[in-house]
Order: sequence, then structure tokens, then C-alpha cells
Amino acid sequence: MTEPHYFAHPSAYIDEPCEIGQGTRIWHFCHVMSGAVIGQNCVLGQNVFVANDVVIGDNVKIQNNVSVYTGVRLEDDVFCGPSCVFTNVVNPRSQIVRRDSYQPTRVRRGATIGANATIVCGATLGRYAFIGAGAVVRGDVPDYALMLGVPARQRGWMSRHGHRLTDVDATGLLVCPESGWRYQQNEAGVLFCLDWPEEQSLPKKEG
Repeated sequence: MTEPHYFAHPSAYIDEPCEIGQGTRIWHFCHVMSGAVIGQNCVLGQNVFVANDVVIGDNVKIQNNVSVYTGVRLEDDVFCGPSCVFTNVVNPRSQIVRRDSYQPTRVRRGATIGANATIVCGATLGRYAFIGAGAVVRGDVPDYALMLGVPARQRGWMSRHGHRLTDVDATGLLVCPESGWRYQQNEAGVLFCLDWPEEQSLPKKEG
């Protein structure tokens, strides 16, 4: 029998068939259902549930006590904080089966969802969006947006390195205090990074 190219703790349940990428680590009491797709170099913390037909990209980190339900798609480099919540039905009732009414949720590349935040289904979280701890998101979120509160409202912009963008250079561009990378809004109000391609992960630090 071929040894798996990922690590799963002995207490984890992996239902076949499913796809799990090389270098992924699945920790205590996790349950991955058949039909799930998990990319390379992901980390699933203790007590994570991944439903059938869920798609998770590469280098995704899911902290303890998170359930990723059918209809959710997590792109590369997404971070899900402890006990954050996804849903897939907007009007659940115990006595009514709504499996044909699941609403999709898409979390785009590099987005962060803080601890205990709730993502109401049907939303798309933009690239590198940052959802604060305990926030309740009820709709689409722009790229790089900082969302706080209940219900969540945009309170600013966040850099790819996870810093609030408040510094402005002489040309009027927003500047990340850690990386020095510059950010600009286009005419449609969409923020983008001038110093690194939008569809590439952050460069790996040497050493």
C-alpha cells in the first residue's frame, strides 16, 4: 500500500475517495468527507470538519473548531481563524430539507477570517480581505477590505502583509509599513498592489 503524501493524525477520519495535496497536515479529531479536495501544504487544526464537494486551495490554514460546509470554496493562502463559522443555507429549518438550496461562499486568495467571525452564505470575500474577530459578514467584500463589527462594515484597507493601510506617500499612494509595497485604487474603487502580481503568493523569505 502506498504511503500517503500528507500527514493525518491517527484520530482524524479521512473518508475515501477524496484529494489531499502533498505536505498537508491534518490534526486531532478532524473529519474530511469523501469528495473533498484539499490542496498542498495546508494545515487543518484540531476538530476541523471538511464536507463533501468542498474545494480548498494550496497553503490554506484552518485553525481549531472550524466546519467548512458544502458550497464553500477557499482559494490559495486563505487563513481561517479559530471557531470561525461558515453557513450554506440562509433560512434553515429542522423539519425542512434544503440540500438543493445551498448557497455558495467563495473566499478568494489570501483572505483572512478572524476568530469567531461568521460568514453568511452567498458571499464572496475578495482577495486579501481581512475579516475582524467576531464580525458577521452578510454580503460581498472588496479586495483588501478591512471588515469589522456586527453587521460587518468596511473600516479601511489591509495590506497583503496584514497591516492597516494608513500611510500615504508623496504621490498619494497607500504604503504598507512592513513591506513598503504601494497600493492604489482604480477608477472603480478597487484597490490593487503596484509592487507584486495579484495572482502570486508572497515571496518566500530566505533563511
